[in-house]
Parts: sequence; C-alpha cells; structure tokens
Amino acid sequence: MKRHSLIFIGGMHRSGTTLLHKILRAHPAISGFEATGVKRDEGQHLQTVYPPANEFGGPGRFGFDPASFMDETHPLATPANAEKLFEEWRPYWNLEKQYLLEKSPPNLVRTRFLQHLFPSAHFIILLRHPVAVAYATRKWCKTSITSLIEHSLLCYERFEADRPFLQRVRVIRYEEFVMDPRTQVRGVLDWMGAAPFDFSDAVDPRMNDRYFAKWAADRESAWQRGVGLLRGWSAKEADLERRSLSFGYSLREPGEVPPMK
Repeated sequence: MKRHSLIFIGGMHRSGTTLLHKILRAHPAISGFEATGVKRDEGQHLQTVYPPANEFGGPGRFGFDPASFMDETHPLATPANAEKLFEEWRPYWNLEKQYLLEKSPPNLVRTRFLQHLFPSAHFIILLRHPVAVAYATRKWCKTSITSLIEHSLLCYERFEADRPFLQRVRVIRYEEFVMDPRTQVRGVLDWMGAAPFDFSDAVDPRMNDRYFAKWAADRESAWQRGVGLLRGWSAKEADLERRSLSFGYSLREPGEVPPMK
C-alpha cells in the first residue's frame, strides 16, 4: 500500500462519478477497476469490509440512514480492515501503476473512514444540482422529487461537515466538469501530481437541461392543481432552497450555477 497513491471518487449517484472514473483510469499512470462484473465497476461491490449503499436503501435513500455515514470512530476503522480491503481490491488493479483509483458514490459520506484506513489517500468529490440528481435517480427508487432533493442535500451537508478533517480533497462541480472536462481533468491530475494526458471521451454539457425542464413543468402543474411546490414557497420548500443555495444551487432558478469559490 505504501508504494501507491490511492484515489477515491465519491458523489451522489448520477453525478458524473462513473464518467470521471472512466476518463482517469485511461491515464497511463492510473489503474482503475474495469470489467469487474459488478455494477459500474464500483469498489463497494468488490469488498466485504463495509456494507454497500444498497444495504441502506440504495440510490436516493442511503443517506437517510445514519448508519451509512462512517468516520474514524466506526468499529470497522481498523488496521486489519485496511489490509483486508486492499487485499480484496488488489486483484482488480494493475499494481505496476502508481495511482490506484476506486469509485463508489457513497464514498461521499465515508471520506473520514477511508482516510483513517489509508492516511495518504486523495479524495475527488463531485457535486451536481440536486434537481438533476433527483430526476436522474427517481427511476431507481420511486420516491418523491422533494425527498430526493433532500437526500442529496443531506449527503452534501455530511460531506461538508467532514471536509475540514480531510488532508487531500478536491471538489468538482458536475456542471463545470461537463462544460470544460479537459481543464477539470488537467486540474485533477496536477493536484495529484500526475502528468497531463489526452482523452477522447465525449461529454454532453446539456445533460441537466432536460431535468430542469421537467422540474419546471412539474412545478407549474403542481401550482395549477393547488399543491404549491415552490411557487407558494412553503416553509419546507424554503428550507430546501436555503440549503441548496449554500452549495451554489437554486431550486427556483436551477439553470443559474455560479462558479464555485
């Protein structure tokens, strides 16, 4: 383990973690999981040390279970489990490469746990507009859009609370990533200490648009039926807007995403 740099990618489901993982693992100095036979080559499904997100409800739900949040005080945060985790992942890595990449969405709320196991680890966290995440994941969990928005915010808030304890973390906005992927990837590699490289993966910068259009239509329909939904601005909805704005995202004007400070 000491001969390698471990890089963990985390973020809500459908936040670009798979795309970033695919791009980075193509780098000549980086090894990432590929053709493993598990869902989206996620490391959470290739180990037996800690429970995957599905055991806490899966996409759109896992963050509502406090047990899904893990840090250095967790009973599983032991040296023996660090060795076991590395041994379970190592068959899927090319250990001749310096950087070893692992991607699982719930890493978002487990950074401190993973850092305790691997003190020199780097973390790349992707944030995406809660409205886009909600519509993109609803097909998997069938819960309300409001619940899905709140779920994203809850997980973002947990990460933000953990962030001061992390030694090496880089946060990327999905919206900025898809607008200029080459600049974002170059920034990540420079931060890691890896050389730049060219990649050919196509990135669609308009993926959020259809979700925002659906959100606008649903809001209008709900207002016409007299059930509010951000037009009348109930106390619940106002609270979600306040929490979203703390991450630079607005539920009222979802298309306006200012650059991250």
